[in-house]
Amino acid sequence: MKILVMGGTRFVGKPLVASLLAQGHELTLFTRGRQAAPDAVVHLKGDRTNPEDLLQLKGQHFDVIIDSSGRSLGDTQSVVAVTGAPSHRLLYVSSAGVYAGSDVWPLDEQAEVDPASRHAGKAETEAWLLREGIPFTSFRPTYIVGPGNYNPVERWFFDRVCHDLPVPMPGDGTTITQLGHVDDLADAMLKSLAVDAAANRIYNCSSRKGITFSGVVKAAALACGKDPSTVDIRHFDPSGLNPKARKAFPLRLDHFLTDVSRAERELAWVPRFDAISAFQHNYDLDYSQRPSASPDVSGDAALIGLA
Repeated sequence: MKILVMGGTRFVGKPLVASLLAQGHELTLFTRGRQAAPDAVVHLKGDRTNPEDLLQLKGQHFDVIIDSSGRSLGDTQSVVAVTGAPSHRLLYVSSAGVYAGSDVWPLDEQAEVDPASRHAGKAETEAWLLREGIPFTSFRPTYIVGPGNYNPVERWFFDRVCHDLPVPMPGDGTTITQLGHVDDLADAMLKSLAVDAAANRIYNCSSRKGITFSGVVKAAALACGKDPSTVDIRHFDPSGLNPKARKAFPLRLDHFLTDVSRAERELAWVPRFDAISAFQHNYDLDYSQRPSASPDVSGDAALIGLA
């Protein structure tokens, strides 16, 4: 198939593009050009928010459009306005961050969305694709980790645990979050293209189980070869912070857990990584190859009162 990938040279794009090429698809990547692309693809460079840059796609039609970098409805609309709707499917990387808070966990794909979420543009895009009759499959991951992660999830914990620095811990550490691996997300996206029933479907996509904040610290310690019992954990009261904030602490401060059984059932997809193996994979292939000599932990002072 002829496939356009908006993105494709970073994080989830890398394993996804590699797999698509291995299957023999004809790929065009549209990126800002900051990262190299495989020789086997057509690499168009530009800013997707610039209409003139998008004109490089004018006159082309694609069987599949994969939008892994769109954040707002306008981001996706502007691409489709130039290329037309894909004949087979539009694959969209959304986020479980679209969901509203809940008293019942895990959240399935019918859970209420939060119109005030910073990811609201992704839910709006999903709704627009459905209204317009554009065949799409959307994926709502929680926290995706793995080599090349540009969100500071693993690195935040590795910087503190591996350098024997105090680790700020919201509350008693029993808040449950959920991690997924970038290769598992790419695998689910790839599988969906061959499943007709995946058209106009939304899938949660992460590891099967949640993990407590304390468990995340343990995963980081095990990955870098340290005894988890020796980690200096400093508990703090998170009540004054925005529960969904990720600035001082890299994870939202309330429970965040989704049900991935629809993807398992309909896509014959099985996640290969749990939180512990995902952290180990990142450490081995990424963090240990470019460690922080002197990590910046200055933001921790606001949490645990370091002098």
